[in-house]
Amino acid sequence: MSPSSTTTPLSYKDAGVDIDAGDALVERIKPLAKKTLREGVLSGLGGFGALFEVPKRYREPVLVSGTDGVGTKLKLAFEWAMHDTVGIDLVAMSVNDVLVQGAEPLFFLDYFACGKLDVDTAAAVVGGIARGCELAGCALIGGETAEMPGMYPPGEYDLAGFCVGAVEKSAILSGRDVAAGDVVLGLASSGVHSNGFSLVRKCIERAGAALPATLDGQPFRQAVMAPTRIYVKPVLAALGAPGGIKALAHITGGGLLENIPRVLPEGLAAHLRAGSWPRSELFAWLQATAGIDDTEMNRTFNNGIGMVVVVAPRQADACAQALRAAGEQVHEIGRIAPRGAGAAVVVA
Repeated sequence: MSPSSTTTPLSYKDAGVDIDAGDALVERIKPLAKKTLREGVLSGLGGFGALFEVPKRYREPVLVSGTDGVGTKLKLAFEWAMHDTVGIDLVAMSVNDVLVQGAEPLFFLDYFACGKLDVDTAAAVVGGIARGCELAGCALIGGETAEMPGMYPPGEYDLAGFCVGAVEKSAILSGRDVAAGDVVLGLASSGVHSNGFSLVRKCIERAGAALPATLDGQPFRQAVMAPTRIYVKPVLAALGAPGGIKALAHITGGGLLENIPRVLPEGLAAHLRAGSWPRSELFAWLQATAGIDDTEMNRTFNNGIGMVVVVAPRQADACAQALRAAGEQVHEIGRIAPRGAGAAVVVA
């Protein structure tokens, strides 16, 4: 090794980290984050920590937190250069989970990691995150952009998100009051959402050049990448109406069969009526291409129902009407019944 090779100055940029690009990204995303500001925000982007004051209208606030990612849906975002909606997915996965406890999402933080920062790509992703926060009514008050040379292949990145919400202690939804005879309402999903994409990608690989041009009236790629629906505002509005909602279940990994039991008391089961909600071309294509049965579909995908609402029979119609008025597609999909020796969710 020549002496000059050990004495030539090395900058952080020479090592693969571009501080200027990071600064440029922060400036690009500040206006996006500003659009999400809401009651309680005490500090904006740029500090070492984000400050948030729980709104004073809460008498006995309980904080509810949730964290998640986007999963292997990101692999298709890289391959198809579709970066503007995965940020909505990121927000949706956490805020919908927080919502299930009856909580209002208050603020959100994101983590974006890559090998080499592409400001345009990162800004598109964070733009989606900001849009998701707007849809959920929560503030984007902080985050982290990590440029780590050698950790990720060129053009790829990873995402994680964290949400904090609040609910009155007396209004926490635990499912403890669910009883036999209660009505199960299903809120339509916008597509696959952000679960099951390892199988989706296998289906795409298996289909090869025989991919359909359109599904459900959209170009194939748009149908597959449709962002996860955010149910926060309509469900909070329904919760604010007079009584009835006893439990909520966000239909994520594990599908209908494994998520609904998480909010049912022991000894009860959800009996769902097959065919009581519409079947999309997307899910029909996935099932046919994968060659799997209905049970496997219902434990892998949301299969058209992104959020389940368990409601007292007398309030079921009013609850469904309130949710429809707020823009949701609502289907009465079943009833709660004694479990006996059967499964916790029965689709028949």
